[in-house]
Amino acid sequence: VEKFQQRLGPIGLQVREMTGDMSLTAKELAATHVIVTVPEKYDVLTRNSSSGGGSSDTGLLSQVQLLIIDEVHLLNEDRGAVIEAIVARTFRFQETSGNYVRVLGLSATLPNYGDVAQFLRVNERNTFHFGDEYRPIPLERTFIGIHADSYFQRVTRFNEMCYDKVWESVKAGHQVMVFVHSRAETAKTAEALIRMAEEKEQISRFTGPAMEVQGYHEIKFQMQKSRNQKVNGLFMKAFGMHHAGLLRQDRNVVEKGFLNGSIRVLCCTATLAWGVNLPARTVIIKGTDIYNAQKGGFDNLGILDVLQIFGRAGRPGLDTQGNATLITGHKTLDLYLRMLTHQAPIQSQFEKNLPNSLNAEIAMGNVTNEKEAADWLQYTYMFVRMYKTPQVYGITQADFDADPTLEKFRRKIIGVAADDIYRAKLIRKDNVKHNPNYNSTDLGRVAAKFYCTWQTVATFCSKDKFSVGLHENMDDASILVLFGRATEWEQLKVREDEISELEAFASNQEICPVPVKGGVENVW
Repeated sequence: VEKFQQRLGPIGLQVREMTGDMSLTAKELAATHVIVTVPEKYDVLTRNSSSGGGSSDTGLLSQVQLLIIDEVHLLNEDRGAVIEAIVARTFRFQETSGNYVRVLGLSATLPNYGDVAQFLRVNERNTFHFGDEYRPIPLERTFIGIHADSYFQRVTRFNEMCYDKVWESVKAGHQVMVFVHSRAETAKTAEALIRMAEEKEQISRFTGPAMEVQGYHEIKFQMQKSRNQKVNGLFMKAFGMHHAGLLRQDRNVVEKGFLNGSIRVLCCTATLAWGVNLPARTVIIKGTDIYNAQKGGFDNLGILDVLQIFGRAGRPGLDTQGNATLITGHKTLDLYLRMLTHQAPIQSQFEKNLPNSLNAEIAMGNVTNEKEAADWLQYTYMFVRMYKTPQVYGITQADFDADPTLEKFRRKIIGVAADDIYRAKLIRKDNVKHNPNYNSTDLGRVAAKFYCTWQTVATFCSKDKFSVGLHENMDDASILVLFGRATEWEQLKVREDEISELEAFASNQEICPVPVKGGVENVW
């Protein structure tokens, strides 16, 4: 937003951010020319139309003439379903209203870019693919596989190898970004690297260049105002930590410190690779085990994440080359080498979120029956992939022969999604056999407006003997348990090193006046 405002401000354009951290009033929104937002926020803005029970925002859809989707390869992630819903809504509105919208998709890692171009309705003449030969700075990639017999040995060897690569770059006068996969690990890794630098009596090679940077003392003053002692303590050793759990002002200061060179080594999570343009000469991915809340265990870091992080190596105009290193377990080393040479196409994740997206369209009045819902699916990336990889969706050659447009198949998956939200009482549907009509309920409109999943609404409204939802005379503890069962909290997990602290909070009546049902070790 700052960069766009600096460049567009002089010609009279107003650039504003609109995210969970920053909201705009209707008046501010009307005066804004460029909105920088996230898919979920734009989805909320465009779904809360007058027919959806909220203030009319169809004006926003009619005013948007250019929609730029950065990191469009997120279609491959769970969040990609939101991008599909936004694009489908945009194109359908364009067809019904006559308001032309130009859509631009950008990505640094998109193997099957032709499929995404088809989804965004971009013709071949306007589709541009730039290979490694276009990269302004050559990238040197290093892959290291580590064998260890125990967890302690594994942690030690990962830290030692990471430090060797960090030192190699720092002694040559370069900055380093170390990517880890949990918030707690950012501080742990930074502290481990500092400890090794002090043991080897090399810490002055980190702090010396940092203190000589112009603007160092200004950053130091801002760091000292931070209430996060770890952030300040790491900065004094020319290290930094960055993750989404830090306060916004702390993140901003850390970013400024790294940009001006006051921080020589920044330990961060992958959110920095996706959301902030902060390159460095050397980038290191320390470990590839990432927690998957849905599986309840660890998974391998996706190849798109690896490529995105590697893309941060090398600063245009400042470096002659970039260095990217992946440190992983010996067993997964071959997997990453194969994935880099034979990249798999990105798939649609829309079907997983289909009930929620369908409920939003019904609540807005855009979809009123099964036929319209099946037609709406033609605007999604999933529809493109149905023809490219039919086996993923269980579509056979016989299905194609009998139904070349796949209308029967589309109706079938719409029927399944409609049944889900019907049972959750988000919609009403009649018994017309060939083309049932859909109408939104008050509950459905509330879910669409406030971005609640159909599973959460079903949980809150359940009346069976196994799962009691909201009812009269509930005590505070039961309300909190029910609230905690919302699917929106699926990503949360209890960390072992936090249990003792949570138990202390739970037993203190002043801090936690409501009893914690089930104990602090459980996530509802």
